[in-house]
Amino acid sequence: MGSPGIDFPGLGVGLVILRHRKILLYKRVKAPEAGHWSIVGGKVDHMEPAEQAAKREAEEESGLEIGRVRLLGQTEVISDADRQHWISLLYIAEDYAGEPALTEPDKLSDFGWFSRNDLPQPLSAFAAAAIGHLGPEQF
Repeated sequence: MGSPGIDFPGLGVGLVILRHRKILLYKRVKAPEAGHWSIVGGKVDHMEPAEQAAKREAEEESGLEIGRVRLLGQTEVISDADRQHWISLLYIAEDYAGEPALTEPDKLSDFGWFSRNDLPQPLSAFAAAAIGHLGPEQF
């Protein structure tokens, strides 16, 4: 059957979470883009609506309770270094509750809130694409 993103293009989701004009980013442990700072997200499971996947992945990775989300845009990342290919729908959280935490230390090693002028490096292609969809009034 194969693995999404490795044997055939995978369908992923990412969720932008903003607070006080800062974006929540986590440092990835695993490929694709291990060691890069990224938005929360992951793959869409079979028969799972993409919007629900974005909320589920964000809740699993951050510990936040995610309310309304809306579609922000999409991106395609082909990583020659990781030999992975992902097409991802990007969402933005309209509301959420709680404080972020490191709930999956096997996948993510650090997190923080960052302003546009203080983004950590290296930044993942997924995060860069998401930030590109944000207007200056948002972030």
